[in-house]
Amino acid sequence: MGLVGESKYLCKLLKESTYVNGLSIEAIYSDSLDDVPAELKKLKTVTDNLDVFINAVDAVYIRSFPTKHYEQIKKVLNAGKHVLCESPITLDKQQCKELFELAQAKGCILMEAIKTAYNTAFSRLVLLAKSGKIGDVVSVDATCTSLKELAANEVEKLTVWNSAFDWGPTAMLPVFEILGTNYKLKRIVTHYIDKERNFDDFTKMDFTYDNAVASIKVGMGVKSEGELIVSGTKGYIYVPAPWWKTDYFELRYENAADNRRYFYQLDGEGIRYELVAFVRAIDNGRMARYIEEYVSEAISSIVSDFHNGIDVIAIKN
Repeated sequence: MGLVGESKYLCKLLKESTYVNGLSIEAIYSDSLDDVPAELKKLKTVTDNLDVFINAVDAVYIRSFPTKHYEQIKKVLNAGKHVLCESPITLDKQQCKELFELAQAKGCILMEAIKTAYNTAFSRLVLLAKSGKIGDVVSVDATCTSLKELAANEVEKLTVWNSAFDWGPTAMLPVFEILGTNYKLKRIVTHYIDKERNFDDFTKMDFTYDNAVASIKVGMGVKSEGELIVSGTKGYIYVPAPWWKTDYFELRYENAADNRRYFYQLDGEGIRYELVAFVRAIDNGRMARYIEEYVSEAISSIVSDFHNGIDVIAIKN
């Protein structure tokens, strides 16, 4: 497998890949090699030529800036290589749909890399929520925040992602997995630190459905309790911070004696499970749907709206 991008996150992925049988990371491509971490420059192939890179690998993991995803994925798929791409896959719903169709036509695997989706505890949580264990779900609230020191040149060169790109897909995942994507109304409220480049340090998104509501808060310049709460007519599911690294959650009811706790092993941050699922999909020639295509398309649509300022309200300090 080869890596695309210059994020320090790729160093973490390189380390986790050593736990996955049959996977060896051999190459990295970036159009900004000066920004590639030194650890990654030790790989066998380090290049700013995408054709050279593609010819050196069988599969690709992409974590470049989201505006580059569509063209990069399309070129890799057309070369008959498999793709695991960090969410959002594209910044356009139709382009996302097009790429899934292209992957199928080429006999390739295209998977979205939201590591939480490959976590056993998260899958179990979604199943319990949809099975009626807490009654009818009426609300999903997810918070994902972190405090990052951002250098001005990183924002200017777009070598780091804004809050909506970085945390948005993860926070939207439980909303769309549990409530679906047929919301009737959405509202995005954001605080920009560089409006010209659509760079936010905090964003809140609200979704209204026929019989439920959802709210997510994401940010790299604020800190809040990173919990997930799924509210139902009989009880609720509570996942403590950081919920996106879920290894434990509770079903809570009016009568505390009925409460149930669920524990699942989580090695690392879940990255290796994501890589294992990708390798298995390639070996089997088909993909187990950890993230449905319609969810990927909805995520692409929402981040596209944010990127284009649609339904976005800006707030000031």
